[in-house]
Amino acid sequence: MPLAILGGAILLGGCNAPTFGAFRGATTQGRDEFKLWVGFVIAGLAVAALVWGLIFWTVLRHRRKSNDEIPRQFHENVPLEILYTTLPVVIVGVLFYFTVVTENEVDAVSSHPAEIVHVLGYRWGWQFTYDAGDGRSQGVQVATTAQPALLAQPATSKEYPQLVLPVGETVRIVLTSADVVHGFYIPEFNFSRYAQPGVTNLFDFNPTRTGVFRGQCSEFCGLYHAEMLFSVRVVSDSAFQHWLSAEQVHQAQAGTGATS
Repeated sequence: MPLAILGGAILLGGCNAPTFGAFRGATTQGRDEFKLWVGFVIAGLAVAALVWGLIFWTVLRHRRKSNDEIPRQFHENVPLEILYTTLPVVIVGVLFYFTVVTENEVDAVSSHPAEIVHVLGYRWGWQFTYDAGDGRSQGVQVATTAQPALLAQPATSKEYPQLVLPVGETVRIVLTSADVVHGFYIPEFNFSRYAQPGVTNLFDFNPTRTGVFRGQCSEFCGLYHAEMLFSVRVVSDSAFQHWLSAEQVHQAQAGTGATS
């Protein structure tokens, strides 16, 4: 056991803080979920180490002897029974508490978002409509065609719609569906939420770094489900305002109010 602990310390000391297979989160909400995930994994590893340690100790300590000696038998151990009953309850209680706290942080919405984006999921595409923080329409829509060809392209390709967000700002997402249940999933945001017909889901994003992130529908919704892809581009606030103004001018000149 000491050698295993020493080896683990050396291994972990030679790399960055482990992510345990999850994204660190490109939004404030995603980072909160990442912290919860790390806490759960560490708690699970601690429990696993205890269980494995007791199993190996039992195997080695009470292995068969050459003289066929039978280990000492006993019927009960009240302190030990109390310990292994209360300890799991305490662990579950702590994990439940931090889960509730994190969920409240992720689901909290600001009363004064900088931007409001209406996200409409439909078979088989996404439409993003931008409003100002006070709810006034800014006349910008980004959408795909309803009958896409099988493009077999990455989600970040220009063939798919792109949701543009300003970094460091609070963006309200108003999520709805035009037909069936779709899944609005952005892996690097550590976030997924259903777009349901007849139900409006509200949530906020606070992007913390710039970049382009893939998104997809995570709920099977029909023939072209695999083509319900999109991307999220997070830019500086000045770049976002420039893009928004350019889109307003372009769509006003086109006279369609939407781009494909």
